[in-house]
Amino acid sequence: MNRIDRRFAKLKAEGRRALIPFITAGDPGPQHTVEFMHAMVAAGADVIELGVPFSDPMADGPVIQKACERALAKGVRLTDLFDMVREFRRTDTETPVALMGYLNPIERLGLEAFAQQAAAAGVDGVLVVDMPPEESDILAPLLKSNGLAAIFLVAPTTSRERAATICAHGDGYIYYVSLKGVTGSALPDADDVAAHLAPLREMTDLPLCVGFGIRDGASAAEVGRVSDGVIVGSALVSRIAANLERPELIAGQLAELVGEMRQALDA
Repeated sequence: MNRIDRRFAKLKAEGRRALIPFITAGDPGPQHTVEFMHAMVAAGADVIELGVPFSDPMADGPVIQKACERALAKGVRLTDLFDMVREFRRTDTETPVALMGYLNPIERLGLEAFAQQAAAAGVDGVLVVDMPPEESDILAPLLKSNGLAAIFLVAPTTSRERAATICAHGDGYIYYVSLKGVTGSALPDADDVAAHLAPLREMTDLPLCVGFGIRDGASAAEVGRVSDGVIVGSALVSRIAANLERPELIAGQLAELVGEMRQALDA
């Protein structure tokens, strides 16, 4: 049982929903990321998702695309994320950290090297957006053998048969994409989300966490009502983008939004 499993077990025992913020590592500069992670945890984050900067993030909307561009322009690479997580672990040994990104940077580093280095740094889970379970026969076992959860996406258009395959391969939690489209899309409909989550609950005991379109306390509470957790990314990355000239304000801005969502989820 790794940190992700322990955290969700604790939340379930407390009858609470997980709050999972996402930021792109290295945006607006690599020196800020760990500070942002600690600020979000202090405000109520349960799991941190760190985005791996990539030049072609096809599942992401313009907000996160631009964040990737800013991080890449600062020279941030996959191995830099290991250093960030290692630094984070110096003072936080409990909060789970999941890396979210695309397969190309992982393949360039080497699948086995990636799994080993991620685990050694203190990473707990990995979500590779463009690696479906049917193509995970090499990486997923390497992740699991190193104690890392292989996290997969389920979309509204996913067939029941394929959803069962995804659930069978997954660990940690299932990331349910609430909308057709890219990150930063319109607000999700909680009733529609609930209808799609119901059959998934028959297929897996993994927590079902919902992302795409959650942007404030109200939308977090609405989706949290029907799920095991909410994932918020573009709303946080937008706050980073709005304060590029004054980066000293960003940690407080992120904490404010995470705190609003935490309060709404717990109300």
